[in-house]
Amino acid sequence: MLGFSGAYSTLLTAVVIGVILVIGVLVGYIWAQKNDLLRIRSPETVTHTTPERLRAIYNLTVSLINTLNYERVLDIALDMSTTAFAEQGAPQNQLVSAVLLFDEDKLVVQTARRFTTADTRHTFPGMEGAISKAIQRGEPALVMNPSTDPEMERVVALRACNAAYLIPLRSGLDVYGILLFAHPERAFFDADNREILDIIAAQAISAMENARLYNELEQEKERMAEAQEEARRKLARDLHDGPTQSVSAIAMRVNFARRLMERDVVEAGEELYKIEDLARKTTKEIRHMLFTLRPLVLESQGLQAALEAMAEKVNETYNQNVIVEIDENTVEVLDIAKLGVIFYIVEEAVNNARKHARAEHIWIRLSSVSTEVGLLEIEDDGAGFDVNSVNMFYDSRGSLGLFTLKERAELISGVIQIESLPGKGTRILVYVPFSEAGIERLRQGRR
Repeated sequence: MLGFSGAYSTLLTAVVIGVILVIGVLVGYIWAQKNDLLRIRSPETVTHTTPERLRAIYNLTVSLINTLNYERVLDIALDMSTTAFAEQGAPQNQLVSAVLLFDEDKLVVQTARRFTTADTRHTFPGMEGAISKAIQRGEPALVMNPSTDPEMERVVALRACNAAYLIPLRSGLDVYGILLFAHPERAFFDADNREILDIIAAQAISAMENARLYNELEQEKERMAEAQEEARRKLARDLHDGPTQSVSAIAMRVNFARRLMERDVVEAGEELYKIEDLARKTTKEIRHMLFTLRPLVLESQGLQAALEAMAEKVNETYNQNVIVEIDENTVEVLDIAKLGVIFYIVEEAVNNARKHARAEHIWIRLSSVSTEVGLLEIEDDGAGFDVNSVNMFYDSRGSLGLFTLKERAELISGVIQIESLPGKGTRILVYVPFSEAGIERLRQGRR
């Protein structure tokens, strides 16, 4: 946890520094605009208008630094655009603005300024007109007469506008939304005003990415805490089902042997042999549990040695055959954190198969399916089960077994696939990315 906390703190520091740099660019640009305004406006207007606007924009950019709430970031972005074009003494700013974000296969209004209540309920397929072009090209689009656009014509707030400016919200190659600005004046979105909006959009996108990253980190912390809690629950269950029961049995048999010694020494001696055998078995169970809790051999000798040691202990303790087949070239491209998660996925899967499948053999395989993705397989020749039926009623069964496997696969950005039929055994496939390219490949559904 200390290593995660350090990385978490470093990442947040980098996020803040990045936002501050963007603020510098924005304020510098607005300050340059102020100097232009000084040359074309009266001293009285400049004195009372430009500094106030700059202070308002600066305060909003500071708010972006301190805001890691996704929705609040969007509101601030629209407020910044309104403030950037506000005029001292004007009756009301005429800029119309909205943030449209994808919800499944359509764009919905996340937040807006000067939209009617009915406008905020509109959805946009993004399949035709200017919105479609902006999404496909991934570039800002200037639109005249937006009220005639096939997807924007239903928006009441746009009917009085003669020009619109659409800025795609991009993350890498993906467009996940649109910033929409509109104004009654056809010439409003000149090169200077478009540049200001582009800068605001760039800062908003950066802040949104920071908010998303922060939320992912928070979720990751919660998953790690849940994984630790699940490990404690699993340990409690294993202790209850294994060593605790055995120790109770030893106590009862010792009591029985003590009473036997008063009337049959030979039979008492045989009972003591049984107690000794049970104590040895209990010791092996406890050692196996300690090994799975902290497999030191994984750190000192690597994944293959750790899995082979686990297979040997499972065979010695439970008389369960486990066969390990590992491609060393695959192991070499995986970092120690992923190797640790892979070990625990295998341990959980083998434990499930041992308890429930009544399998004669369990196979563990690790290999590469491409230069970017590896494949972990845990297969058994046991009883099997109906995967669809188990998934359908899984919520009522608690957070056990397959759910734990899926959680651990997510920790390494992996994809898990379970194949099983009653009487046909079970095969668990975990696709493990080697790099960011591998993660993207799995997100796209490619193996």
